[in-house]
Amino acid sequence: MQKGIIGKKIGMTQIFDEKGNVVPVTVIEAGPCVVTQKKTVENDGYDAVQLGYGDQKANRVTKPLKGHFDKGDVAPKKKLQEFRFADISGMNVGDLVKADVFAAGDKVDVQGTSKGKGYAGAIKRWNQHRLRESHGTGPVARHAGSNGPVSDPSRVFKGKRLPGHLGAEKVTVQNLTVVKVDAENNLMAIKGAVPGPNGGYVVIHDSVKA
Repeated sequence: MQKGIIGKKIGMTQIFDEKGNVVPVTVIEAGPCVVTQKKTVENDGYDAVQLGYGDQKANRVTKPLKGHFDKGDVAPKKKLQEFRFADISGMNVGDLVKADVFAAGDKVDVQGTSKGKGYAGAIKRWNQHRLRESHGTGPVARHAGSNGPVSDPSRVFKGKRLPGHLGAEKVTVQNLTVVKVDAENNLMAIKGAVPGPNGGYVVIHDSVKA
């Protein structure tokens, strides 16, 4: 059965396995999520469910979204995410999805928005090398260098690695292992690091490589 859930990154810690080895884990508050919409092949061309996470005040929801929630007779949610599952026959609008859909040992992919670093140079953004800061190099030790030939093709190629905005983009970390699930408190411990700051939203689903 395919699984997916929305959560919030709490932070990182470490736990010990049964052999006494230290396992670095990220603690995620996974759910509870509510099914806010169900899409079918007949109506939408594909099967999917939309999950909502985190209660939102009704006066902070736009009118189109308010109508969307009212149609499903569910409370307004802060974060919505669609999951395409092969079989959604057992899921209906209003159903709760909790952390216990996953179990220890499951392989998952975690998707989040990476930390924004602002405007960054070519060294920090693309891991380029610097020049020596002695013997007449000039004030260009951390500059990006040549952008390309001036005569032909007389332009900068698309994809040229230059300074610019770093971070704050969608990142997926694949094939992580679920170490522990606390269904009572809606917590999951996943081995390794996941994208984004503490308090950021993450989407957890079955690993595509498992």
